[in-house]
Amino acid sequence: MTTLKTPIAFTANNLLDGEAVWLGSNGAWVKSVDSANVFSTEDERQIAIEAAARADKENLVVEPYEIEVALETGQVKPLTFRERIRAAGPTMRLDLGKQAEQVTTFAAVAA
Repeated sequence: MTTLKTPIAFTANNLLDGEAVWLGSNGAWVKSVDSANVFSTEDERQIAIEAAARADKENLVVEPYEIEVALETGQVKPLTFRERIRAAGPTMRLDLGKQAEQVTTFAAVAA
């Protein structure tokens, strides 16, 4: 069992709405990078590649690919700027996308 140099996750876009999604547990595609499965070994990576290819073939997602991630205080953090933007949502309007959902959730908890 070969350990990867950097842990990875798999991401794609949902075919129906174009939203960024990540491969989660049991092969499900999740809308939050925090729910993504993190793969640390080459064996896990190969299983994830097969799951991602199957989801692409079944037209669940578009163009899945692996990204490098880090685990920080139990949260999955993409390492590249591009993937951090995809995880957060559009940068132009904070009232749209994933960051709008986070603000709404935070506001509801704070109220």
